[in-house]
Amino acid sequence: MFTWRHRDHTNLSANDIVYPEERLAWGRTIGLGMQHVVAMFGATFLVPIITGFPPSTTLLFSGIGTILFLLITKNQLPSYLGSSFAFLAPIGAATTIGGPGFALSGIILVGVLLAIVGVIVHFSGTRWIGAVMPPVVSGTIVALIGFNLAPAARDNFIVDPLLATITLLAVILTSVLFRGMVGRLSILVGVVVGYVVALATQRVDPEALAAIEAAPWFGLPEFTSPTFDPALLPAILMFVPVVLALVAENLGHVKGVGQLLSRDLDPLAGRALFADGLATTISGIFGGSPTTTYGENIGVMSATRVFSTAAYWVAAITAILLGLSPKVGAVIFATPPGVLGGVTTALYGLIGIIGVRIWVENQVDFSKPRNQFAAGVGLIVAIADFTLSAGQLSFGGIVLGTVATLVIYHLMDGLERLRGRGTEAGADAARPDHAPPATDPAD
Repeated sequence: MFTWRHRDHTNLSANDIVYPEERLAWGRTIGLGMQHVVAMFGATFLVPIITGFPPSTTLLFSGIGTILFLLITKNQLPSYLGSSFAFLAPIGAATTIGGPGFALSGIILVGVLLAIVGVIVHFSGTRWIGAVMPPVVSGTIVALIGFNLAPAARDNFIVDPLLATITLLAVILTSVLFRGMVGRLSILVGVVVGYVVALATQRVDPEALAAIEAAPWFGLPEFTSPTFDPALLPAILMFVPVVLALVAENLGHVKGVGQLLSRDLDPLAGRALFADGLATTISGIFGGSPTTTYGENIGVMSATRVFSTAAYWVAAITAILLGLSPKVGAVIFATPPGVLGGVTTALYGLIGIIGVRIWVENQVDFSKPRNQFAAGVGLIVAIADFTLSAGQLSFGGIVLGTVATLVIYHLMDGLERLRGRGTEAGADAARPDHAPPATDPAD
């Protein structure tokens, strides 16, 4: 597993691929690994800032999770496991209801469920997932998760509209004016620009600056234990729809990397799901953010044509070292609300549009009523954040929107079949390339 075949870079043409089982010279491999760290960093550190989780803990367990992923997939599937944005809404709601510890119990639940799905997929294949979650359904679920977060972006934006606008403009201009790696790092560039402006105009909380100064350069990050209150059991169900988004993300990653390598990586799909579920569970146990595969790193591989898993080992170890620096975590945690408002306005919109992209790339036909109603009703329920309460049971927009999308699609599809018009729908659901594409926020 750890014997990569060396490739001489001087003999590589522009179109040559360095495969997962190969590596360049170690100096170049370390440089590529650092590039993967930069690519994942912008999105990964935003999740702990938004949720209030310790950033250093998140970085530490993203590195550990990546190592687990590489081991479980036998070094055959290059990927970095960064923070998942699909959890933001349920984490926010759960923290309000029962505190950070209760939110961590929801993360652990999703991790365990995803690992179970991974075991099932490993032994049964992926075709059944395509039948349950055709592109119109998976795209809607991803989109409604992003759009449901719009009020959170607004709340941070209005704290400091000027700083938020500057940050948002920096993100937009970077993505438009620059190509290659810089353009892909528009979120990170926007945060850095906003942070610098905030420092120059004294918009950073003095207490946060004092915490940065007091934090040591090296040390263990802050660990938080999950808590569970049986009386709040119904509330934890709000996390369950996130499993569907993570399944879509991981299967999309497998498909995307396989397409770039011209290899059938579907046999590794179950391992990928299990690995992400295990990494999310472990991170939740110790107080870190949940994980998922990252499209930013697919972009790096696509640009460099280097798919060596050796580079991801370098990236994982680098993230672990960063996680062992409390000062780095304090700097990240001090990000002003105005900066968050600007960057999340762009980021949450991108999450929603990724769902739309799933529709486009899979050529979803919106002239069909089942697609119109499944997507339309699901989005409205989530954007308006419909809430259903019955005693101690309470379900928010993401749960209700997901359920509405699934029920409406399969109900209408079943009725069409009964009326003899389901032939085309059945053919669509049985397509071998039915798995949705990657759903990472910055992909």
